[in-house]
Order: sequence, then C-alpha cells, then structure tokens
Amino acid sequence: MAEFTGERVIPGQVDADLWNEHYARYLFASRLARGKRVADLGSGTGYGSAALAETALHVTGVEISAEAVEFARTQYTSPKVEFECASATDTGLPKGSFDLVVAFEVIEHLTDWNDLLREAKRLLTPGGQFVVSTPNRDYYAESRRLAGPNPFHEHEFSYEEFDAALRELFPYVSLFVQNHSAAVVFQPLGKTAGVDIRMEKAAAQAEGAHFFLAVCALSPQMGSPSFVYLPTAANVLREREHHIQKLESELSQKTTWLERNIGEHAELVAAHQHLKIELESRNRWAEDLNQQLNAVRERVVMLQEEVASEQKAARETVVQYESKIGELETEVAARTGWAMETEKRLTAELQARLQELSACVDLLHESERRAEERTQWALALESQRLELEAALSAVRGSRWYKLGRSIGLGPEVQPK
Repeated sequence: MAEFTGERVIPGQVDADLWNEHYARYLFASRLARGKRVADLGSGTGYGSAALAETALHVTGVEISAEAVEFARTQYTSPKVEFECASATDTGLPKGSFDLVVAFEVIEHLTDWNDLLREAKRLLTPGGQFVVSTPNRDYYAESRRLAGPNPFHEHEFSYEEFDAALRELFPYVSLFVQNHSAAVVFQPLGKTAGVDIRMEKAAAQAEGAHFFLAVCALSPQMGSPSFVYLPTAANVLREREHHIQKLESELSQKTTWLERNIGEHAELVAAHQHLKIELESRNRWAEDLNQQLNAVRERVVMLQEEVASEQKAARETVVQYESKIGELETEVAARTGWAMETEKRLTAELQARLQELSACVDLLHESERRAEERTQWALALESQRLELEAALSAVRGSRWYKLGRSIGLGPEVQPK
C-alpha cells in the first residue's frame, strides 16, 4: 500500500488524533448497524467497513481506488465484509438493498457530490438510514490557513449548505457536530468496569464545529443521543506537555539563532550605511544618465519625424512608380498582343509561300525530268544522223554509185 498522502487514512501511518477522529465516526455508525446490511461508500483502506462488520449482518465497502481495495481485501478477511471497486456515485449495486449507507469524508472529494446523495438514497430500503460527514468549511479554512487548501477536496460545505443539500432528498435529517473535546477520566487500574459519562449540558454550536455528521432517512427517526468516543491511548495533558517541551526546545534554538543574528545585524547595518552612500552616488550618476537619456529621446523623436517624412515621400514615389509601371504593363500587353498577332499572320503567310515554293520545286523537277528526256532523245537523233551521214558518205564514195551516175543511173545524193 502506498504511503499516506492526505487523501485516505492508512492505519499505522497517521497520528493518533487524525486516526481517532476518523475511527470515531464508524463507532458512531456501528450503533445503527446492528444486524443490518450496510454499504460503506468511499471505504478507503477498509478499516471502517471492518469496524461496522463487528455489529452488522454484512458490510459492502465501495472504493474507486483499486490499490486501496486490494489493501482492504488483504487486511480484512471476515466473511461479513466484502470490498468492491466502483465509484461512490455509481456503485452498480441493486436498488433498495441496504438498511444503512455510510459515507464519511467522501462528499467533499467529489465535483458531482449531488450524485453521491442520490446514489445513497437509491440504495436504501424504505426504512433505511444514511449517515454522512464532511468538514466544516469555515473552521477547516481557518485551521489550514498556513498549509493552504486541501488539494484533494473539490467542494467544502458550510452548515447551511450541507443541511439544505441533505433536506432536498431526505425529509428527515438529524445533524450532529463532531469535535475533539477535553475530558477528565477516572479509570480503575487492572480491571474492567462500567462507564459513567457526564457531559456538560450545553447546546452544540455549528459555527465552531470541526465536522458535520448527519443521519438522514426517508421515514421518521427515534431520538438523537450524543455519542462520546474516549480513546484509552489519549492523555491530553501528557500530549500537551510533550508539545510544550517541543516548543520550548524550538524556542531555545530560535533564541540562539536570534543572538547570533544580532551580531550579524550590526554588520549588516554598517554594510547598509556603506551601500546607502554608494547608492546616493549611483543615484546622482543615474540622474545625469537620465538627463542624457532624455536628450537622446528628444533626438530620437526628431529622427522619427524625419524618418516619417521620408517614408511619406517614399510612399508617394512608390505610388508614382506603381502608376508608371501600370501604364508600361498596359503598353507592353498591347505590344505583346500586336507581336503575337503579327507572328500569327506572318506564320500563315510563310506557310502559304512555302506551299507555293514546294509546288514550284515540284514543277522544276518535272521540267528537269522532261529536259533530260528531250536531251536523251536529241542525242539519239544526233547519233542516228551521224550514222546516216557516214553511210551516205560511203555510198557517194563507192565506185558503183560513181559508175551509175556516170551513165545517168541512181539517185543524186547532194551533200548538206
């Protein structure tokens, strides 16, 4: 089990006063638990459920911390007590299954504290009782003024608020106050005897109470007797004497510390005077520096004004440049459009000229082909002419031709 943090009481890890104030509540409720089925909401480490089980028929402890539930199951093994890991605002237990429900120092730990009251009412039988306790907000705040608020508390109650919240759900409410009270005890040594308790007849006051405890029911209740728990281990006077001795020891230590510090104080006073003189000198230096700083500030203001003026002029120049740039952009856009249109037109013309040129080239190739054919034809004719001339020359030179011509026979062949 973890060490005590202030959230849950762990037996053996808290001082006697804290243990007694928590344990006493369960003893108070044990008078109402005789022979009953009891639910202990926010059962913590289980010591209270075990105390109730001494008189109850059966006790069910409900605790949201699994670690605390495991500790309780290990420490308290009576067949009359069991522990369930669940929220006190939503236990999951059957409706109307308990004659007594207790919730000690739980409600102030919850943001949804109204749900705790509703769950307790749901679990009760028609004639059942609900016992609930919480610290008095006003007293608790005063007692913890040095330590600060309890970090585990979500909502603390005044008497009026606590009473009103209970009466919204339960028509019958008996409110008690719980306090540590001094007592003078006469107890025989070595034997056990009866107890005769005499309480001073004075009305309890809610304003100065340490804790509030209420017994709530859905039907009328009989009587509200006072309950006194007097631990045998408590000897208030002896504890006070030990406490006084401890305070005296602390006071002696503080006196020694004070005497030692008186001498140190004298040295500190001298050092203070020295520092005071040095501080005055530095103050004068700071004043001179402040005057220089003021002059610099004035110069800065002047420079800021000059910068502002130059910035204004620069902004005006920028506006002019932007206007000129706009005009140039418009002109460039127009020229770009003209250039693109011209390029488009020239491209179309060039393509047409290229088509014409291609046709001319085709015609030229055709002409060249025809010229070549005619050249070949002319060359063939020339060859034939030469052959004919050679044959003709042979004819004119032959003796038969000459003989025939001499007698007037044969054709006359004239040279070209």
